Amino acid sequence: MSRSSRTRVLAHARVRAAVVAAATAALLAPLAACSSSGSSGAAGTEADAKPGADDRPVTVTVTPKGERVPAGEPVRVTAAGGRLTSVTVTDAEGHKLAGKAAADGRSWVSDRKAAPGAKYTVTTATRTEGGTAGSTKAAFSTAPADKVNKVDWRPGADATVGVAQPISLVFDNPVKNRAEVEKQLRITTSNRTEGSWGWLTDWSGRDRVDWRPKEYWKPGTKVTLNAELNGTDSGAAGGWFVRDYTTSFTIGARQIAKVDLDRHQLTLVRDGKTVRQIPVSGGTPGGDKRSWRGTAVLMAKEGTINMNSETVGLGDAYDKMVEHSMRLTWSGMYAHAAPWNARYFGNSNQSSGCIGMSDANAAWFYGQVRAGDPFEITGKDTKGVVAPGNGFGAWNLSWSEWQQKSALRRVTS
Repeated sequence: MSRSSRTRVLAHARVRAAVVAAATAALLAPLAACSSSGSSGAAGTEADAKPGADDRPVTVTVTPKGERVPAGEPVRVTAAGGRLTSVTVTDAEGHKLAGKAAADGRSWVSDRKAAPGAKYTVTTATRTEGGTAGSTKAAFSTAPADKVNKVDWRPGADATVGVAQPISLVFDNPVKNRAEVEKQLRITTSNRTEGSWGWLTDWSGRDRVDWRPKEYWKPGTKVTLNAELNGTDSGAAGGWFVRDYTTSFTIGARQIAKVDLDRHQLTLVRDGKTVRQIPVSGGTPGGDKRSWRGTAVLMAKEGTINMNSETVGLGDAYDKMVEHSMRLTWSGMYAHAAPWNARYFGNSNQSSGCIGMSDANAAWFYGQVRAGDPFEITGKDTKGVVAPGNGFGAWNLSWSEWQQKSALRRVTS
């Protein structure tokens, strides 16, 4: 082949190779574009999976921590390098501690304090700065209480009571941390009744706190007490509260027993109208047998009971079974049937401090009244005004005087 012919063949081959290369490039171009997109996505995912400055795992800290730690503190959860999306604190019995998270999601604090002798599990859901979700779990336990404080309360659940009935809590042991305890006592009423807590010494000598309205309750009011005391320390010598208490009750008719010892008469007034007037005989003037005056509240209808004068410091003056007994004070003042004093009803005070009436009147009256009804007692020759802790004598204090007995010094509504 001549030189010129070889030159033409090589040139043709180069052109053909160029054409094939171009065609091949054109065919592969779309495939390369898809592959590039896919590779970028995979590479991006792989890069996101690597811990970076904005996507490191969230560090969660729970306090308290450890075993048998001191009780009485809220549970606190904090997050570093991200935020908390949920926190659940559960004890061994499945009860949950509610709480609130900060607006930035960096911390969470329980509403209630950790109770003594409990085991808690803290479960959190988190989200990193880079948006990756995660979760953590922690556990701690609290030391058991070395001493437990208990509560006796009135009125009982689902009762219907009179318009003067207070809510009354009597404690087994002393309460030094009164403000802390009072903060855990919540009253809810159906009509936003205004009232206040007041701390007293009960007739038994124990610490006591009562809640009374500013004025007598309105009939029909629904009342609920939630004493969220579990995990609260009573203070020195008092011990811990290890449970909550709750009770609900309803206010009945506006019913007032007006007792005029000077006229020797009891008048039952219901919803502002006189229902019946009953001749009575009150406590003997001039000594320890006199009656109390002021507002006493019917504490309980006790029926037929044994009354012994020695139990109220009056020696051996009497020891007898008494019917239709209605307790007004812890110190022993009752309204009851007193047939042995029949000749004195309506004209003379000759009892040992109680308000006596005939069998028939006592039976009728007993059937009309209920616990919580006020007895407004007047008379010149009495032992004095019923003390706040002697039964339910809080009504003998002015509203401002009663408010001052709150450990928080404020009105609770």
